[in-house]
Amino acid sequence: MLNFTRSRNQPRPSRSMPFGGMEYADPKRKSNVVGKILLAATLTALCILMLKQSSNFNTPSPFSRHEPGVTHVLVTGGAGYIGSHAALRLLKDSHRVTIVDNLSRGNLGAIKVLQEQFPEPGRLQFIYADLGDAKAVNKIFSENAFDAVMHFAAVAYVGESTLEPLRYYHNITSNTLVVLEAMAAHGVNTLIYSSTCATYGEPEKMPITEQTPQVPINPYGKAKKMAEDIILDFSKNSEMAVMILRYFNVIGSDPEGRLGEAPRPELREHGRISGACFDAASGVIPGLKVKGTDYKTPDGTCVRDYIDVTDLVDAHVKALNKAAPGKVGIYNVGTGKGRSVKEFVEACKKATGVNIKVEYLARRPGDYAEVFSDPSKIDHELNWTAKYTNLQESLRVAWRWQKAHRNGYGTTPLAMAS
Repeated sequence: MLNFTRSRNQPRPSRSMPFGGMEYADPKRKSNVVGKILLAATLTALCILMLKQSSNFNTPSPFSRHEPGVTHVLVTGGAGYIGSHAALRLLKDSHRVTIVDNLSRGNLGAIKVLQEQFPEPGRLQFIYADLGDAKAVNKIFSENAFDAVMHFAAVAYVGESTLEPLRYYHNITSNTLVVLEAMAAHGVNTLIYSSTCATYGEPEKMPITEQTPQVPINPYGKAKKMAEDIILDFSKNSEMAVMILRYFNVIGSDPEGRLGEAPRPELREHGRISGACFDAASGVIPGLKVKGTDYKTPDGTCVRDYIDVTDLVDAHVKALNKAAPGKVGIYNVGTGKGRSVKEFVEACKKATGVNIKVEYLARRPGDYAEVFSDPSKIDHELNWTAKYTNLQESLRVAWRWQKAHRNGYGTTPLAMAS
């Protein structure tokens, strides 16, 4: 007869036993898991404690605190053509710079160049954000200790503004209001505003002074004037230091070849004449299209005041240095000399060494015949005058950058030729 009973002194199996489709866990294994969890938690708490006791853990970012002798400037649109050149100059002058840009028109490559030039901690930071997002803008202001704002960020093509006016009013006027409200809420009391001669429209008398009536004739100029009006109305009951710079047609690039103008391909038809000239010279487009030959000017083409970007940036820096609480300064930034489009094209041919093909077309909507500045006020009050006034030389410097960066900031620069 078989014995099915187990002796009492027979040891129980150590493995778990299945019963009814279930499995009972081994208590020893469970205690091991609990022990590991406790050990991990203890080590984590110990690491956190050690980090908190370290000198770096509790040290706030240098961008989040005011520092004596250091001016922290927020540069909106600092990835763009003019904004990046302004950021470069501010960094060279030992300012602390925060760039805010949504990269819709700017170039991340320009930011990388600036970061390579100024890699030291606490010098430069880039924040990807849209100024139309008030919540994001307020967060940026709450986390950073700004001393001043240089507000460049804006769409800025006259022709495009006539096709997409609402976009321009949102991007320029509404976004400026968001920036101004954030400045007021967080006690940032210095604003250098990037405006334009387009706010004057087509004056009957030349040259244009700061007293010339502002009667803009395209949405770009109208949006900028609205933004100016908002700033001026707010300044009447505040101690904000305000400088408004109305500048003319910008050309050129960094003389040392670090930065240049690199508009997006889809925007070339709306862009500056210098960009079109360079595209024609490099074969990107078959030739140059000059729009309008029947204006009341000596040669029938538009007359403009061309200001080198290096001079323009210098004007912004001098405005920053002269800004005073409760005071408003409004200045034209130009050379005081008008050049026709035909003159510009001839200078571009000489600067590039290319006999550019030119096609003359009908006028572009929203353009005006003749615009050039009287810069005597900014000369007298800010001791600023344009130095880079040789049109051909400014174009030669810009062309040198263009040749070394065939695809803008998207490729490794070629060797720079003198």
